[in-house]
Amino acid sequence: MSDILTHILATKHQEVAAAQAALPLTEVRARAADMPPPRGFVQAMRAKHGQGQAALIAEIKKASPSKGLIRPDFQPEQLARAYEAAGAACLSVLTDEQYFQGSAGYLKTARAAVALPVLRKDFMVSAYQIYQSRAMGADAVLLIAAALGQAQLEELEGIAHELGMAVLLELHDAGELEKCRRLATPLVGVNNRNLRTFEVSLQQTLDLLPEIAGEGRVIVTESGIRSREDVQFMRRHGVHSFLIGETFMRAVDVGAEVEKLFA
Repeated sequence: MSDILTHILATKHQEVAAAQAALPLTEVRARAADMPPPRGFVQAMRAKHGQGQAALIAEIKKASPSKGLIRPDFQPEQLARAYEAAGAACLSVLTDEQYFQGSAGYLKTARAAVALPVLRKDFMVSAYQIYQSRAMGADAVLLIAAALGQAQLEELEGIAHELGMAVLLELHDAGELEKCRRLATPLVGVNNRNLRTFEVSLQQTLDLLPEIAGEGRVIVTESGIRSREDVQFMRRHGVHSFLIGETFMRAVDVGAEVEKLFA
């Protein structure tokens, strides 16, 4: 299979250049500075853990490169409200247009409908996107270790934290562990889907868990969680935070599906 991540990142660099030509960095920074304070993303996750519950980052995703269109009846506002009512800790909203059919508008609409903190799920390659994320209302951003060098990760994390946003650092394999150790964020996700091949294995989280677990860390398992049994399996191994999208997006009743996995 072709290297999907490489293609996506190349597109992102083009998108950032075009966006910056249309709206300069100084203007985006000013807009970010004018936003009200972000909602507490990590705090919302820890609050669930403090109640002995799993913390769910519930994803709003219309499509993906590997699966194509996932949810034809796509209404971000209704999905956000259903997730909130079902007990999600936070939301994740895809904003990538070309590969995931997402948009900044979806994030704004979803966030306005609820009181939950919202993660901008996209492929960050530039400081411009971090300011852009805050300007569109995001409370947290995703940084993918496979997509960024150490210096870039540290720079983008620093900007996000200066803006009050949380950072979800996403790992996939042991080769990325050193990057994790040198960052400040307590929020570390393990993507069970290989972003280069899009193959999925829940074992990825368990393999990396001993290396990344630690005091204050919030470990999030991402991709491939499809059943209550999967959730219980992870919780037995000490993983209590989940980012789930496709399983819910394919359900007729999203709220009922959340409750089926977590109630």
